[in-house]
Amino acid sequence: MAAQNNAPLPEGLEIAGYRIVKKIASGGFSIVYLAYDGEGNAVAIKEYLPSSLALRQPGELAPVIAKANLPVFRIGLKCFFEEGRALARISHPNVVRVLNFFRANETVYMVMAYESGHSLQEQIQRQRAKGSRLGEAFIRQIFLQVVKGLREVHASKLLHLDLKPANIYLRTDGTPMLLDFGAARQTVNNDLPMLTPMYTPGFAPPELYVKTEPLGPWTDIYSIGAAMFACMVGSPPQPADQRRKEDKMAEHFAKLDGHYTPELVDLVRRALAVDPLARPQSLFEIQKVLQIPLAQPPAEPGALEKLGGQVRGLFGRLTRKKDAAQTTLHP
Repeated sequence: MAAQNNAPLPEGLEIAGYRIVKKIASGGFSIVYLAYDGEGNAVAIKEYLPSSLALRQPGELAPVIAKANLPVFRIGLKCFFEEGRALARISHPNVVRVLNFFRANETVYMVMAYESGHSLQEQIQRQRAKGSRLGEAFIRQIFLQVVKGLREVHASKLLHLDLKPANIYLRTDGTPMLLDFGAARQTVNNDLPMLTPMYTPGFAPPELYVKTEPLGPWTDIYSIGAAMFACMVGSPPQPADQRRKEDKMAEHFAKLDGHYTPELVDLVRRALAVDPLARPQSLFEIQKVLQIPLAQPPAEPGALEKLGGQVRGLFGRLTRKKDAAQTTLHP
């Protein structure tokens, strides 16, 4: 994804009743700010500012858009505005809550509820730094909730199209929330010209690389599989465009045997199918697999031997203590 090369709004700026505190995130499509409303409540404000179409210098508020870029910029502006209206109608604990949206500085802003926490991507990186994997129970619990939230999004005729661990936010209580619908597009107005969807290699399905291929729930299902794979391995799957030339995913899945149940590995493998028809055909199908009770997570390789050594060591210590006690009582 393209980097943001535009200057953020200045800290302390008052805009539409909100005070900008600082920039907290940015990408090629938008900039996100921490701000406070008139009552002192923290909010996140997302500014539509595609770096490939608009340029804003430090000290300026409105971006400069080249005349040749205006038509595409306005199409994206309309999509962003319609997206804000659609998301504002969604009330689900696992989907970011849109509170307001407004026009200013020749662009559009989306105001969202701000919550403390960290992204799933950060969680993966922390676990990887420890040299360990995220557990299956954790993965099932998080993605069961993510899928429920995404079902609500699809029911509103929206697609996410950029679902990845960086866009799954974990609140301080551990519940996940889908973020950053910057690549989302309404699936209904298909007669409108579309902006090329922005995607992240590894998490984007093959159909996002080809403009003529249809997009649908199956597109987000691939990204769900990719996000779960990243939790299991610590890194994204092989990019889909490379897989069409030489698919190396089979060897990666083989390395997961013994670390996760066959049911979970098979679910991720099917979700990551290059052919959309080979993937699970609904989010409900994924949900059913994830909510199957996990009887006993598979042991890590060598865990049984390690446990056996611990038991033998404990037995040895108990035996030595018994012998010492007998010596004391019977000199």
